[in-house]
Amino acid sequence: MALNATCRPAAPLARDSSGPLPEVVELNVGGQVYFTRLSTLTSLPNSVLGRMFGHKRNSGSPDLARDNRGRFFIDRDGFLFRYILDYLRDRAVVLPELFPEKLRLRREAEFFQLPDLVRMLSPEDGQSPGLEEPSHSDLDELSQGSDLPRAGSQAAERRAGFITLGYRGSCVLGRDSMQGDARLFRRVPRILACGRIGLLKEVFGDNVNESRDPDRTPDRYTSRFYLRYRQLERAFDTLAEAGFTLLGSNSSLTGSVCGQAIDDRAWSSYTEYLFYRLPTTLCAPL
Repeated sequence: MALNATCRPAAPLARDSSGPLPEVVELNVGGQVYFTRLSTLTSLPNSVLGRMFGHKRNSGSPDLARDNRGRFFIDRDGFLFRYILDYLRDRAVVLPELFPEKLRLRREAEFFQLPDLVRMLSPEDGQSPGLEEPSHSDLDELSQGSDLPRAGSQAAERRAGFITLGYRGSCVLGRDSMQGDARLFRRVPRILACGRIGLLKEVFGDNVNESRDPDRTPDRYTSRFYLRYRQLERAFDTLAEAGFTLLGSNSSLTGSVCGQAIDDRAWSSYTEYLFYRLPTTLCAPL
């Protein structure tokens, strides 16, 4: 089971390393919290985890790194670690269809010194024993509007998808501001980007700020990303170059009294623009 490290309070664990570890171990892997059995971590004694936690059974073993809540800390990819645990439990891994992180997962397997898992993930081996086909639920989840191209020798399909941009601004309009005081106008704080995470990253690349909704898989949806720049026209150009078409927009304007005079108001506007891209077959060069 994986939980975000900040999603719930937890009592600090005992930091005394002189005794053996409990049977259920709590880990913090790159900010993701995992609970697993000690026997799972030590099931392969020659692996990094096997050596790391195997000697902790005995008194006097050197301390392992811990976070501020006393959980054992491993500075690796927290999202991909779930597949490492799956392999340690079952000696097999079930990956979603169109899984985009296979090379990174292989690098994690190399770090944890799991040679059989590395061979399963090697592209030259094809469908290796232990690397199972995706489950039906994974297939359904990723097939609906997935932005990732389907592999093929002659062609790859660019998936259809929706992206919504939100544009917010505010200004003060009153007796003083009507005389042309431009300082009363506030710049747009950000452009919100909503849609499938993988599709947003494909279109906007490094200009997507995902700090408000981190560690989400590409097949999931978000309404909390925003762009690192504030030029709405730049976002429109980027979407047009990626093959998107504007379907429609809507806007709202609200006002609140900010002074003694009735006609002195602070106005806030919010506009959403809905874009859609048709599926396109991109032919590979012969």
